[in-house]
Amino acid sequence: MSQVTRSARKSLIWLVTIVMGMYALLGSGVMFGNASATPGLALDLAGGRQIIMEAVTANDEVVTETDLEQAVAIIRQRVNASGVSEAEITTQGDTIIVVGLPGNPSQETVDLVRRSAQLQFRPVLISGPPTPSELVDPEANPDASPSPEASGQPQSSPSPSPTMEAQSFARSAGDEEVGPPAGDDETGESDDLGFDPLPAPDADTTSPSSPAWLTSELIAQLEQLDCTNPANLAGADLGDPDTGHVACAEDGTAKYAMGPVELTGEDIETAVSGPELNQFGSPTGFFAATISFTGDGGREFNQIANRLFDLEGDRNRFAMVLDGVVISAPSVNQRNFNGEAQITGQFAQQDAELLANQLKFGALPLTLEVQTEEQVAATLGSSQLERGLLAGAIGLALVFVYSLLQYRALGLVTVSSLLIAAVSTYALIALLSWGMGYRLSLAGVAGLVVAVGITADSFIVYFERIRDELREGRSLGSAIDHAWRRARRTILASDLISLIAAVTLYMLAVGGVRGFAFTLGLVTLVDVLVVFLFTHPVLVLLSKTKFFGDGHKLSGFDPRQLGREALYKGRGRVAVSKPAATSTMTLAERKAAAAKGEQ
Repeated sequence: MSQVTRSARKSLIWLVTIVMGMYALLGSGVMFGNASATPGLALDLAGGRQIIMEAVTANDEVVTETDLEQAVAIIRQRVNASGVSEAEITTQGDTIIVVGLPGNPSQETVDLVRRSAQLQFRPVLISGPPTPSELVDPEANPDASPSPEASGQPQSSPSPSPTMEAQSFARSAGDEEVGPPAGDDETGESDDLGFDPLPAPDADTTSPSSPAWLTSELIAQLEQLDCTNPANLAGADLGDPDTGHVACAEDGTAKYAMGPVELTGEDIETAVSGPELNQFGSPTGFFAATISFTGDGGREFNQIANRLFDLEGDRNRFAMVLDGVVISAPSVNQRNFNGEAQITGQFAQQDAELLANQLKFGALPLTLEVQTEEQVAATLGSSQLERGLLAGAIGLALVFVYSLLQYRALGLVTVSSLLIAAVSTYALIALLSWGMGYRLSLAGVAGLVVAVGITADSFIVYFERIRDELREGRSLGSAIDHAWRRARRTILASDLISLIAAVTLYMLAVGGVRGFAFTLGLVTLVDVLVVFLFTHPVLVLLSKTKFFGDGHKLSGFDPRQLGREALYKGRGRVAVSKPAATSTMTLAERKAAAAKGEQ
């Protein structure tokens, strides 16, 4: 047995193992877990819970379009974090938000949607990496890490942090690193645990920045908090405003233990973004978010800034918590502020705008009043799903017919490849419905139907490349080898473009369009799997048979169908076709013959 044949058989074994593994996992989930043998359906196909809410303000302030979009973004983050997918969140008019949750969502998810977002300002006590870790206690282990004064090393933090500075731009430290050294030697290198050492207790236990707030219970909460879990990144518990609290960074890169609430959104007048300027008034090339405080808020913030400025490391930072996550935790690099504070941190324009919008939204006394809440039937229903599946079946049937007419028996390879792709895709979607709560919408079904053409196109590219090689006089085995090396680059390039388009559409779109993009990208990946582990190996094995190797007229490799004069007979045997009864003359030969006839 040749190396090529052994490699082809190994590929088929891998494919069978993968497909059987997926169905074995799904079967075990159905038998011993809460999995279903069929994919979950989205709101348009299965119905669900619909909540209509109106955004209102306590002081009859105008709710802007930006405010409403920010509210929708927060609700979407909460829903996604709860594990519900394919939720429909839209706005109607100037103040109405409509939330559609497919299936039978839990009461916790419904309560999460109805809860209004709040903005809190808490002093940071200590920060650490996002994963569960054990804190370093200097009293229990004095040699674990040197104090900032003893080490003399530059200060560092688990992640780059923005800084808060005066509107006068008297000092600029947009990319200044903050936090105490998290090391265990004179080099300041991070220890294995990644946490900054616990600060020594303050004499003043009434200060919101006092380590006295770091109770054993709070430390245990921080140690156990897992910010890689999406459920902890949106709509988390805001905690008691009068005690310490733990929360994750919005991007899930760090977590914080904080003191009690010192300011709220009510203390902010507004927030805007703009270019960052240095102390000479020249643009730095970055952008910043500027907070304008109310009169009482500005005076309170000045007192807080005076206290934080004298502290070191993480305790020099002031965390802004919106909807249960820390959206920013800048350090304070100046004592006095004139009612405005600027947050810098080498922000791009869109990042500064997002932070300003979040602060402005948190400052708005916005509440979401539930107008109606009801169970709704499927907007499209099973009939539309059946029609979508029927359209997919018709598309598959047409591809089958075309393949058999164009490629004869070779078309059976196309049919088999498409069936393998369909079986694999079904298992993947069912597993995603079980493991991630994915729900198939009608737009997702459309993505599956469109992907049939993408998958069939890969086979056509490969088959036509083989035919081209046969026309050049190669044997079938050699043609398959040369065609595969050339065709796979084209197939991968085509699938990569399709995947990039699907990912881009998924990231930029919302609602049902994301469902279309998801299934399109998923089937594109399945196409690569099937072509590499099934289509090519099967052709390699078929080339060893007499039916395909000798170019039977029904094999799809019939030399006469390919327009060849030399007929390969397999294993180097060649027969030359009979010459035509009349020969073809060139124009010069015809003129010469005509002149000779005239003589």
